[in-house]
Amino acid sequence: MNIQKATTQYEAWLAERTTLVQADLDFKHEQMSAGVFPFLRSTFYRWAQLFPEVCPELSKTPSVLAVGDLHIENFGTWRDAEGRLIWGVNDFDEAHEMPYAIDLVRLAVSVCLAENLRCDPKPVCETLLEGYKAGLEAGGKPFVLAEENVWLRETAVRNLSNPVQFWKKMAALPRVEEGIPASAREGIEHLLPRPNPVYSVARRRAGLGSLGHMRFVGLADFAGGQIAREAKALVPSAWLWAGNHTGPQEILYQAVLSHAIRCRDPLVELRGQWILRRLAPDCIRVPLESLGEEKDERRLLRAMGWETANIHLGSPGAIKAVKRDLEKRRAGWLRTAMQTMMEATQNDWSEWKKSPHLVAYTTS
Repeated sequence: MNIQKATTQYEAWLAERTTLVQADLDFKHEQMSAGVFPFLRSTFYRWAQLFPEVCPELSKTPSVLAVGDLHIENFGTWRDAEGRLIWGVNDFDEAHEMPYAIDLVRLAVSVCLAENLRCDPKPVCETLLEGYKAGLEAGGKPFVLAEENVWLRETAVRNLSNPVQFWKKMAALPRVEEGIPASAREGIEHLLPRPNPVYSVARRRAGLGSLGHMRFVGLADFAGGQIAREAKALVPSAWLWAGNHTGPQEILYQAVLSHAIRCRDPLVELRGQWILRRLAPDCIRVPLESLGEEKDERRLLRAMGWETANIHLGSPGAIKAVKRDLEKRRAGWLRTAMQTMMEATQNDWSEWKKSPHLVAYTTS
């Protein structure tokens, strides 16, 4: 199956499970042609197909509750219940039980394909794996950007969105009054402070992997400032679409939030088939290209490996098997798998650009 056929079949599967927004889906197709990194971010469904074929040995590694669609732009900041700034993985749309190796390989590929980065694959893989192993051995630990992780806090604070510009961007989102599912509105109101303030609803286009899914943002003035709550439609992981799991087609976003080693954002919650979250200027990603010094890049890569371990430690019954599997791996295994999957991704991207996939479904 080539990338065009895979995309056609996956999007048909999506359309059976959620209402697709055609304009956003068209934009996603354009972005898939624009560069190999946005192509990678947009096509976890294809990765779920290829990984067992291209890396058959690694596809048999112990299963954990994994991120699946892990990449370097899947890390960011949020506030925990204590108001502290936290850093870690902030998107679990594709989470499911998968071989632990899939997250490490995909993360390494994303670093080496990212625009504006010129990373040597060998130290990238070594550093990610070093952080992952250290996180497992330590039993995990969240990244609280307070008295510890000063270097990461300084980088994160430097990259926080300008509140004025952030809220101007929110204010410019197109408002909608009709076509808002009752379950989405109920979810937004559930996450708003009590008593619910008067709010308007807007459409939002964001991300790449979930482009085409409905997103609604509730915007309100509250206690002297602006607030925003987003409801994004979810479907089960593309890992299931690819036929890699025969169990029930569940959305496991909340399972990761509940079991991983992390300081949770109290304003992120799965409700029905909507993932609800607070949008704010301090919910941002920390880009590698913003660090400047090589030592800080290595620090951040190691932290990404550790945070991957934090997620996998949400499957405590599998960790002994994961450690045993890591011990028997030959040096360079991650780099070899990364290069193999990177080549497969680049080949798919080249094929996609020859004949962009643009198919219309019954959408909103």
